[in-house]
Amino acid sequence: MSASQTSPATSVTGDDVPTLLVKIFGKDRPGITAGLFDTLAAYAVDVVDIEQVVTRGRITLCALVVAPSGGATAEGELRATVHSWAESLHLQAEIISGRGDNRPRGTGRSHVTVLGHPLTAESTAAIAARITGTGGNIDRIFRLAKFPVTAVEFAVSGAETEELRTALATEAAARGVDVAVVAAGLQRRAQRLIVMDVDSTLIQDEVIELFAAHAGCEAEVAEVTARAMRGELDFEQSLHARVALLAGLDESVVDKVRAEVRLTPGARTLIRTLKRLGYQVGVVSGGFTQVTDDLQERLGLDFASANTLEVVDGRLTGRVTGEIVDRAGKARLLRRFAAEAGVPLAQTVAIGDGANDLDMLNAAGLGVAFNAKPIVRQAAHTAVNVPFLDTVLYLLGVTREEVEAANTHE
Repeated sequence: MSASQTSPATSVTGDDVPTLLVKIFGKDRPGITAGLFDTLAAYAVDVVDIEQVVTRGRITLCALVVAPSGGATAEGELRATVHSWAESLHLQAEIISGRGDNRPRGTGRSHVTVLGHPLTAESTAAIAARITGTGGNIDRIFRLAKFPVTAVEFAVSGAETEELRTALATEAAARGVDVAVVAAGLQRRAQRLIVMDVDSTLIQDEVIELFAAHAGCEAEVAEVTARAMRGELDFEQSLHARVALLAGLDESVVDKVRAEVRLTPGARTLIRTLKRLGYQVGVVSGGFTQVTDDLQERLGLDFASANTLEVVDGRLTGRVTGEIVDRAGKARLLRRFAAEAGVPLAQTVAIGDGANDLDMLNAAGLGVAFNAKPIVRQAAHTAVNVPFLDTVLYLLGVTREEVEAANTHE
C-alpha cells in the first residue's frame, strides 16, 4: 500500500497508535467500498489510508484505520463484523494489527515507465531486480495501457533518478523493452512543450528523398541521408549536396510531395491528445518549410521551423535560403520555442531519431529517441522502439483511457 500524501502517521495517528489493515478480496461489484466503510463506521474509526485495485473483475481493497477505542473487546467485535459482512457478499477478509502508518518512503523518487510489445514476465522480473539493485523500492505499480503496447508504471523511492536511469537503460536494451525514468513531482504534469523532429519521426518519410524521386536521383540522395543520420557526415554539407541534385525541378512538385507524406502511426493521436491536455507542440526539421508549413496547418502545431528550398521563376534552384536548421540549430530552436511558450527548458520534451537531433534531445528536460539510430538511443534519456508515436504519451504518465477520452469526438 502506498503512503498517504498527507503523511497521517505523524499528523493523524502518531507512530505508536494502534492501527488495523483491513484487506478485502473477491469478485468486484458496485457497492463494496461503500459497504466496507459503512461497516467500519459503526466503530467510529478514523481512516488513515485507502487503496483499491480491480484486475480482471477481481477487487483488492485495503483500508488502514485507527483501531477502535474500547481495546481488545471493540477490536474483536469489529473483526467479527467485517468478516460477517464479507462472507455475506462471498468476499474474503483479512485484518492485520499494527502500529502507526505505512513506513516512510525513501528519499529520491522516480516514475519508471516500462513499454513492452509484449511485456514478458522475464523482462519485468529483470527490471524489478535492477530497481532493487540500485537501492530502490517499488511503492506502487500501475498499468497505463494495454494497446498498442503494454505500458506499466513503477513508483520508486530510495534511489536517485539519474542512477536509476543509467541502470535501467542497460537492462532495457538487454531485455528488448523500453524504459523511461523521470523524477517524481509536479513538474512531470507541468511539461507543456513537446518538440519533434519531422522526417522518420512525425512522418514515415525522408522529405528530401520524396523530392529526389521526382528528380530521378532518389538512391543517391538516400545514401547521403543515411550517412548523415548516422553521424558520418556533416549535416550542413550533406544538405547542400543533396539539395543541389534537385535543381531544375518545377515548383509544382511541392504539392505532389505534400500529398505523398505519410504520418507516423499515432501521430495525430499524440498531437490531438497533447493539445487537449493543454500542451504546446512544435516541430523542427532539417527538411523544408514547403512541407512543415503544411503540416503545421493540418495538425494545428504551435511552432514549426525548417530549411527553405529556394524557388526562382517557378523552379527549384538547388539551394536553400535563410538560417540552416542543423544539429545545433534544432537545439537553438527548442530553446526559442520554450522561451516563446513561457516553459522552462527542464519542462520540455524533445523527440527525434537521427544524429542531428542529439543536441535537442540532450537540451530538453526529457529526450526521447524514437525508433532511432544506435548512437541516438545510447545518448537520449529514453528510447521508444515501437512504431507508434502516441506511445510517447505513456512516458508522460498519460493512460490509455485518458488518450481515448481526449480523442472521443463530441
